[in-house]
Amino acid sequence: MPVSQSDGVAANWLLKALPPEDYQRLLPHLEWVSLPLHQVIYEANNAIQYVYFPIGAMISLVSTLLNGSTIEVGIIGHKGMAGISVILSGTTGTHRALVQVAGDALRLEATVLQAEFGEGGSLQKILLRYVQALLVQTSQSVACNRFHTTEKRLARWLLLVADAVSKEEFLLTQEFIGQMLGVRRAGVTVAAGNLAQLGLIRYTRGKIEVVSRHGLEDFSCECYGVIRNEFSRMLRL
Repeated sequence: MPVSQSDGVAANWLLKALPPEDYQRLLPHLEWVSLPLHQVIYEANNAIQYVYFPIGAMISLVSTLLNGSTIEVGIIGHKGMAGISVILSGTTGTHRALVQVAGDALRLEATVLQAEFGEGGSLQKILLRYVQALLVQTSQSVACNRFHTTEKRLARWLLLVADAVSKEEFLLTQEFIGQMLGVRRAGVTVAAGNLAQLGLIRYTRGKIEVVSRHGLEDFSCECYGVIRNEFSRMLRL
């Protein structure tokens, strides 16, 4: 589907940050795609042919251990790009990337991005700042998963999901949340029930709604604020 400049710029922070002339160079190569729920767009250690700029979808970076256990190591929404490995380490990624919230994205051939990045202009500067923000998200999430309660972790995670898709209602099963947080489904059930009792969220049949955004932020640990502030600082438009 053809992409208009207004649609692309307004929808994704990284594209919005580009000077008009740089965006115009990318525009003929951008393709609008719909990403269905649970679609795997990359497997770990496989070649990356396209990068994705989400404009409604949310993509999770997931680490899978030999015993099949999984945990999410990164969240990519409209403030980011999936496939950042192509500008750092070549043509492959180190994690599985799958669609956690269905929606649209702008797709770009990895070779086109690499060529533009190699010019050393605005795109390079913007993507390196994004890498910094993504590293903070990953490292802070690791600390959160180690030291904070499941309720606090779930609150932080739901806030990041809401930020990624600019919505406060989304389809997420407890089993899938457990896989992303690295906890058993029963633990998610208890944690979600506690947040619901506090009037912070509503959970019914695989659909979660953030009822009190401010309340959820107050309840969450400091990790959410650290991640949010770093993205605002590094990607301020």
